[in-house]
Amino acid sequence: MGLFTVAEARREIARLRPVLDELVVVRADVVELSAALAAGGEPSALGGLPERKAAEARFDELMTAVQQTGAELKGVAPLLVDFPADLDGVPVLLCWLEGEPELAWYHRLDLGFAGRRRLP
Repeated sequence: MGLFTVAEARREIARLRPVLDELVVVRADVVELSAALAAGGEPSALGGLPERKAAEARFDELMTAVQQTGAELKGVAPLLVDFPADLDGVPVLLCWLEGEPELAWYHRLDLGFAGRRRLP
């Protein structure tokens, strides 16, 4: 896929918010169901093995939906979504982290997450 402008990435993250919000819920469901099953096979209030498999399948569907936009899903706990871009001739990733109200950060490809800076 191509590069995003800052405006395009912001529109895409806004459009993806319902998907990202559901990812957070389904992620928690998978963890709870897995923990209950690992602790002796007893189902949780959410269900048992069939519900865990269904939650895992839904989680995969949601991750695919994010990736089909051209965004890169870099982390799932917390969610980290990067959008390939170019700022003043420098290849960067526009970066959104779970809990942030909007896409407001970027980092150079060679610096990674630790090199995050606020968008100008």
